[in-house]
Amino acid sequence: MLTILGFVMIATFLVLIMMKKMSPIAALVLIPALFCVLVGQGGQLGDYVIKGVGDLAPTAAMLMFAIVYFGVMIDVGLFDPIVRGILRFCKADPMRIVVGTAVLAAIVSLDGDGSTTFMITVSAMYPLYKRLGMSRVVMTGVAATANGVMNTLPWGGPTARAATALKVDAGDVFVPMIPALGVGLLAVFFLAYVLGLRERKRLGVLTLDEVLETGTTSETVLVEAGSGTTTTAVGGGSGAGRAGGTGTGKAIGGSGTDDADASDDDGFQGLDPHRATLRPRLYWFNAGLTVALLTAMIMELMPIPVLFLLGAALALTVNYPNMAEQKARIGAHAENVLNVSGMVFGAAVFTGVLTGTGMVQHMADWLVGAIPDGMGPHMAIVTGVLSVPLTYFMSNDGFYFGVLPVLAEAGAAHGVSPLEIARASLVGQPLHMSSPLVPAVYVLVGMAKVEFGDHTKFTVKWAALTSLVVLAAGVLFGII
Repeated sequence: MLTILGFVMIATFLVLIMMKKMSPIAALVLIPALFCVLVGQGGQLGDYVIKGVGDLAPTAAMLMFAIVYFGVMIDVGLFDPIVRGILRFCKADPMRIVVGTAVLAAIVSLDGDGSTTFMITVSAMYPLYKRLGMSRVVMTGVAATANGVMNTLPWGGPTARAATALKVDAGDVFVPMIPALGVGLLAVFFLAYVLGLRERKRLGVLTLDEVLETGTTSETVLVEAGSGTTTTAVGGGSGAGRAGGTGTGKAIGGSGTDDADASDDDGFQGLDPHRATLRPRLYWFNAGLTVALLTAMIMELMPIPVLFLLGAALALTVNYPNMAEQKARIGAHAENVLNVSGMVFGAAVFTGVLTGTGMVQHMADWLVGAIPDGMGPHMAIVTGVLSVPLTYFMSNDGFYFGVLPVLAEAGAAHGVSPLEIARASLVGQPLHMSSPLVPAVYVLVGMAKVEFGDHTKFTVKWAALTSLVVLAAGVLFGII
């Protein structure tokens, strides 16, 4: 019964948010509370929630202060040269911008922290997507999938968990997987290329001058139904674009309304060289502070929440010594802080009930028990396939410490090495990074101003396909 209710609870949550019948934070709280009562453990709901909140409180604190820190860095203009450099390199070509998103997310993912990766990637790329009227779910989908592949780095978490759970060396798990993961990353770049071509066909290609000529004006993207090649105009409500054809018109910099961006017409600030929050004289201080912060995080000199707390306080004090300015900057980012931290604590309710009621364990036991005996010699492949849905529906801790040892034991009975099982367990990470149980994904969709349900509908299929590409490459190379 717990097995069925567990799957029904997760399915109910996903359906409601994808159909936009409930907000993610409400669904994360109310649905598990309801199912906790249904399984007859309503009296323990408080204990489960407190346990879940306690487990995720450090993550929530880290995200709160990290959002403030990177928000201030955006305000002072730290990322403006990056944005301008990418724009000049991409030449306002949507295809190049999408590929650039994948490359940037992959590079920044080297720090091993998904939240930081998404904050830096969105900070740099969001102005370009907004200015050109590009689909922001393309940005979130590509960034999440690229980060998922890179999340398998030994310091990223999953590899260390797999090695610890099966008592093997993390290097022996990760190093042989590099060719397969490399193929997975190439698959992400190819996906970005294809999606970029689709965006180019829809929007056309602008020149750099066309994009920059209204860099300090307000922006509205007019989205109209129609067919044919999309025409894009910059600087006015109408005009000729460079799409090379006729069809739907999109004006960037004009006036009007837009269902997708009606609440987002606050001006294109990413390339505005005259905004009041800029601190050009402190550029190298801010750059040095950011490098020092990321270095300290990678070297684990202090807990990440403490590092971002100190970094945010220092950045605010140095850049905005006036109390009123500090309050204004904090207030400017309060919405993002509240949305993200609120969803993290909502996810704590969801995971607390899933774990506390025993649903996760029963679901895992059922899945493992459903594996036919004849599949025993192929347990590494089975593990790879199972890792795709299981790491989406479960936390990494639940999968690697609860399910993986059982799969490894079943494989050992048929002579399958624990190392092969451990490598195969990494396959599901591209999809895992878009799981509703991963706090970092709420940073991604929150900063990109994308509905979580829209991100899920768009990303799941591509991320699952990337996972299967990694699995196929692993089998082909004899790694799995």
